[in-house]
Amino acid sequence: MRWAADAVATMREGARLRLDYSAQSLWRVDRMIDDLRREGTPYAAVDSVLRGLGAYAGEVIVRQTGAEWWATGGDHWVRTPDGRLWDPIDEARRCFAGDGSLRLLCRDAVSGMR
Repeated sequence: MRWAADAVATMREGARLRLDYSAQSLWRVDRMIDDLRREGTPYAAVDSVLRGLGAYAGEVIVRQTGAEWWATGGDHWVRTPDGRLWDPIDEARRCFAGDGSLRLLCRDAVSGMR
């Protein structure tokens, strides 16, 4: 997904954060989102960043499980081979609100596949 690739490039250039599409990299993504929230960054200023980081987490799930992206009406989900739907972009927004974790979302999606 293009948003994921854009987020990886932006984080590498701007934040000096290397994202390698591993589940472990989501620890750093969660921490970065948490830092943005704690700094009091306005939501409007980070909406596209959150979309990109959520798409990145979705792409991690896709690569780990063989899932595929689904889109309808402007919303994007990841559908794992077991038929479950995941919304990593919304999870990134929930993480920014202090009530979510991309790392745990990925863990749950992957663990259901084993």
